[in-house]
Amino acid sequence: MLRVICLAIFALLACKADAVKESPEKNESETIQSLSVVGTQLVDEGGSPLVLRGVSFGWHNWWPRFYNEEVVSWLKEDWGVNVVRAAMGVEPAGAYLSQSDWSKEKIEAVVEAAIAADIYVIIDWHSHHIFTEDAKAFFQEMARKYGEHPHVIYEIYNEPVDDTWAEVKAYSEEVIRAIREIDPDNLILIGSPHWDQDIHLAADDPIVGFDNLMYTLHFYAATHKKFLRDKADYALDKGLPLFVSECAAMEATGNGPIDQKSWTDWHSWMEKNQLSWLTWSVSDKDETCSMLKPSASSKGNWKATDLKEWAILTKSYLKTE
Repeated sequence: MLRVICLAIFALLACKADAVKESPEKNESETIQSLSVVGTQLVDEGGSPLVLRGVSFGWHNWWPRFYNEEVVSWLKEDWGVNVVRAAMGVEPAGAYLSQSDWSKEKIEAVVEAAIAADIYVIIDWHSHHIFTEDAKAFFQEMARKYGEHPHVIYEIYNEPVDDTWAEVKAYSEEVIRAIREIDPDNLILIGSPHWDQDIHLAADDPIVGFDNLMYTLHFYAATHKKFLRDKADYALDKGLPLFVSECAAMEATGNGPIDQKSWTDWHSWMEKNQLSWLTWSVSDKDETCSMLKPSASSKGNWKATDLKEWAILTKSYLKTE
């Protein structure tokens, strides 16, 4: 009889451990604010405008070494971010469609680290094409695990390339509906055609019937200048809430020199409109937009000599906001 009781207790403890592993327990000391969208503005629980500023990790399948708790903590403490973006590659070899379990491990490491650090985190479906059923299944799993935490933001389509707005809208409505079946209120970010630049199309035909939605605008300052801000102003004037989930100061290729003047114009415009923004990216590729040199540790604690010009510039803006 004693053996039976011991086995029963062991089974109960094992189930409890599995439940804890499934989703981090809500920390009673969390100070993070639940996010809402009022008009075009992201607001906190008291209805005051809230601006998130941070950095995006590079594609998880190419730079997995940075997807860990130590890097998230370093970005918060040393760079001053209040949001990070976990960019889960979808299509390339070794990304989500071919290695889903490993991919989720990488993303969840960043999500759980951000929750522990009490900052916001974007779960980014980093794709250029539509995979509706895969996206629905993934985001429902993420919503079940993390939907109770106000830290979590869902970015359901990184950058549509060839899809029309009608196609992106139909896809987005399906994925939003799937998330809302589980998580009724956390912020959802929606992409638009041509690398998140045709936001005027979404402004003319927005998604209706759901709360707490925003639309992503991406820019690379040396390529995208006033013409894209004009599109964004048109969208804002029509009441479309915008969120800059990816931006940088060089060409859209990710390379070329930093255009300081254009970046300053963009930064001033974002701050004037109280738009949240994240720069691209935490990676060590040999290109201008990759912030780190190969010498950078996989665990944060980076020295000045580990940072490239774009990292130094990004960090200076984050530290002075």
